[in-house]
Amino acid sequence: MDHYVDIRLQPDAEFAPAMLMAALFTKLHKALAAGAHQDIGVSFPQMEEGDAAPAPTPTRTSRIGAHPRYVLGQVLRLHGTSLALHKLLTTDWLTGMRDHVACGVVLAVPTDVRHRVVSRVQAKSSPERLRRRQMRRHGLTTEQAQERIPDSAAEMLNLPFLTLRSQSTGQTFRLFIRLGVEQATAVPGEFGAYGLSPQTTVPWF
Repeated sequence: MDHYVDIRLQPDAEFAPAMLMAALFTKLHKALAAGAHQDIGVSFPQMEEGDAAPAPTPTRTSRIGAHPRYVLGQVLRLHGTSLALHKLLTTDWLTGMRDHVACGVVLAVPTDVRHRVVSRVQAKSSPERLRRRQMRRHGLTTEQAQERIPDSAAEMLNLPFLTLRSQSTGQTFRLFIRLGVEQATAVPGEFGAYGLSPQTTVPWF
């Protein structure tokens, strides 16, 4: 985790930043999964900027209209060794996004930085997931499951998120992201195919 590279969204009149960040993150996820890059983590350095307060303790609400704050910002930062980052950047994973982003160069992490965990938080009561479970366990039809578990039953987290599409099911879902507390000491380890980890830290600056 001694190097990083910033990928910044470019202003776009047709696409909102949230849509572009989701598209960029999807491409990164595919590249990390295909290359088994467990040595690359991600962060969103603008995540706490703007009018929103720092990432809160997750709270839940059953009101479908109560949406989490989108405060991820417009910069995706990749963390890793110089070798790992250069290896990723020499692939064609940014194809289709190059008109929408500005990719920086690989730089050394500044000295005396803090560290944070950037992790995924999963909502437990996705209506679609609960409906599939009901259909398997109780032999319900799609219509019966829809009636029993309407979309209004969605559990929402008061966290920033990316709206992504599942490669296996084709269903859209929200990938909620939480920042851990700042700490002086780095915690080494591996990252998943989203570049996130429940315990491994990335430099925060």
